[in-house]
Amino acid sequence: MTNRSLDLDAVQTFVRIAELGSFTQAAEALQTTQSTVSLKLKRLEKRLGCQLIERTPRYVQLSAEGTTFLEHARELLKQHDHALASLTNTRQRLTIGISDHVAGPELPLLIARMNAQDPQLLIEIRIGSSGDLLKSFDRQELSTVIIRQHTGRSDGKLIANEKFGWFASQDWQPRADEPLPIATMPEPCGVRIMAGKLLDDADIPWTEVFVGGGVTAVSAAVMAGLGVAALARRMLPIGAVDVGERLALPALPSLPIMLHTRVKDPKSKEAITALSAALKSAVPA
Repeated sequence: MTNRSLDLDAVQTFVRIAELGSFTQAAEALQTTQSTVSLKLKRLEKRLGCQLIERTPRYVQLSAEGTTFLEHARELLKQHDHALASLTNTRQRLTIGISDHVAGPELPLLIARMNAQDPQLLIEIRIGSSGDLLKSFDRQELSTVIIRQHTGRSDGKLIANEKFGWFASQDWQPRADEPLPIATMPEPCGVRIMAGKLLDDADIPWTEVFVGGGVTAVSAAVMAGLGVAALARRMLPIGAVDVGERLALPALPSLPIMLHTRVKDPKSKEAITALSAALKSAVPA
């Protein structure tokens, strides 16, 4: 092994591949091409004299040497950022709104991805309905929002499409000759409006039995056996089952997750890109 120092760009590329489990997602997070990602990894592996990533057509995983090197690589990047940050006393503030229907159990991981991208960012995250967050974005109260696609808006960047279904607890059973009991979020929740319209168009009687202030509350009502909810599978607690086919309910479409941002500075843009790539990798295909 020579005495040449490591290429920090290559080290960052390796960390992104390891965290996202995908060369494609790493390329998106780093705003480059997949071929460039592969080239940087090969150069790093040649410099270290070992294979860091085992790649097959079906999966990407760390080698034993890659697992050992990963924590050192993260620490190297962290210390590099600290060294740069020591030259200034100001921290860039990043205000992000995330729809309650998007911010699933992966939220801690998504925050960690942004922090790893730039530990010196001051990150503020607000959770709310897509409509309310978009209004805050338009009033410039938020620099970035990640929401379900909002009716009447054609701007924004598509992150992923996510499948929805009608879910209930395993023991829940409908009552004969009674409207379908629905657990939902209050208006202006777009998912609530969509689900109600589909049921109305299919001439299926329904009634609200629970209105929750967030997806967590709605999921709790479902698991408590109160009724049925239109939810993304990623949001569900263990034990929820899809009852759409059994009850002949109208099929729910896949709903887009959209990114709206006015962030300009490079570091914040990199953090938003890393957040988007991590969220995309968390959404089931």
